[in-house]
Amino acid sequence: MKNTTALFDFSQKINYKNELLAGFTVAMTMIPESLSFAILAGLSPLTGLYAAFMMGLVTAVFGGRPGMVSGGAGATIVVLIALIKTQGVEYLFATVVLAGIFQMLVGIFKWGKFVRLIPQPVMYGFLNGLAVIIFMAQVEQFKIVNESGISSWLNGTALYIMLGLTLLTIAIVYFFPKITKVVPASLVAIIVVFGIVAGFGIHTKTVADIASISGSLPSFHIPDLPFSIETLQIIFPYALVMAGVGLIESLLTLSMVDEITNTKGNANRESVAQGLANMTNGFFGGMGGCAMVAQTLVNLNAGSRTRLSGIIASVTILIIILVGAPFIEKIPMAALVGVMMVVAISTFQWVSIRIVNKMPKSDIFVGITVALITIILHNLALAVLVGVIISALVFAWDNARRIRARKYTDENGIKYYQIFGPLFFGSVTTFIDKFDPANDPDQVVIDFRESRIVDMSAIDALDKLSKKYAEQQKTLHLKHLSEDCRKMLKNAEAVIEINVQDDPTYKVMPEK
Repeated sequence: MKNTTALFDFSQKINYKNELLAGFTVAMTMIPESLSFAILAGLSPLTGLYAAFMMGLVTAVFGGRPGMVSGGAGATIVVLIALIKTQGVEYLFATVVLAGIFQMLVGIFKWGKFVRLIPQPVMYGFLNGLAVIIFMAQVEQFKIVNESGISSWLNGTALYIMLGLTLLTIAIVYFFPKITKVVPASLVAIIVVFGIVAGFGIHTKTVADIASISGSLPSFHIPDLPFSIETLQIIFPYALVMAGVGLIESLLTLSMVDEITNTKGNANRESVAQGLANMTNGFFGGMGGCAMVAQTLVNLNAGSRTRLSGIIASVTILIIILVGAPFIEKIPMAALVGVMMVVAISTFQWVSIRIVNKMPKSDIFVGITVALITIILHNLALAVLVGVIISALVFAWDNARRIRARKYTDENGIKYYQIFGPLFFGSVTTFIDKFDPANDPDQVVIDFRESRIVDMSAIDALDKLSKKYAEQQKTLHLKHLSEDCRKMLKNAEAVIEINVQDDPTYKVMPEK
């Protein structure tokens, strides 16, 4: 696949119209989400908008995945709510800076490649759980908060108007591409619904009902807190969790965009860009963030394939903060809710349901588990980690049962054990049970041509087996070991005694 990590890929023609319109559409959908999560965390609304601007701009310019959108995501701020409530906003900014440093280190040391270890069922569960979260977050917009801070569901005419406008938005997003794809359907839906509300003077919930978004340029600010070991002890665990959650969601989003666009992003470069963006947030009053799956899908569906749309979206948000707030605050929330509901529906991996009867039961369990953890705990890092661990254990169990040995004795009376399958901690018990030191001849050869010695448990098993043969005054030889297996055994010489056969003719070497 083609690598497109350059700032702009001049080898292909950039569709400036698509990039411009996609950028505007993304900006519209980022504003309510950034505001909602900032308010949820007890922060100023501008803290969320600054995060959307800075995360989007830095990652669009320096990131490893053209077409991917980052902003003030709820996945990262949710893990910091407890810190904000107990320590205050200055500790938040310091934590975001430290999390950024951790993320940059991941990219510098090229650890981003480990995202390849995430199995497909985990990806299905992650995206399905995220789709449910996105959808339910839109359902919450059908509530209104009174002056006492108590929220209640809309009812009566207000509910019917909100519901009708939302359904109209969904219909436009769905059917407009069948007419033309010249203009992004999401942007058309927002404009049409806005025009209807403004033209007919319909009273409905707008962006202004969430918060005011008018402000100034973000200013440089060093977090005002004591620089001490005690401070580090407070922010370190939060920063570590935030860095992990942010990178997992960002790199999974990167993999998703790779599949959609049939191009290949750079996970390590994206890790560095995410870290740099979060450090910038911490020093300029943003709440930090990561890649945003929903907005990325909006961007791709609008036809964007380069970095330009992300830059346009970020600059648009800044312009809105500075001068465009009075206009944007009049946009009906129903329009934005409808767009995001369509995104949620498209995010859900419906193929995982169609092929469920063809998937192994373990994969079904992993996918459901990851989705449930994502939905219930809103902890994407934990969900993915649990999914990877379960998948790894299932893989280890399956491979542990596959080890086998073919036995025969040659004309010289030497018994051979040809091993098939990896020798590791899960298969050592089955491996040892295949040998019979008491009844075997004086010379025994274990042939590893079709096997590998994987870990210290395997080495320990060979050591114990060798000693069993030694107790019977018999000699055990290892044959056809790969170079890495030989190196592993060489390194373990201080704790084991094994005779590794090194004769190129593969005849058993006489003992000295």
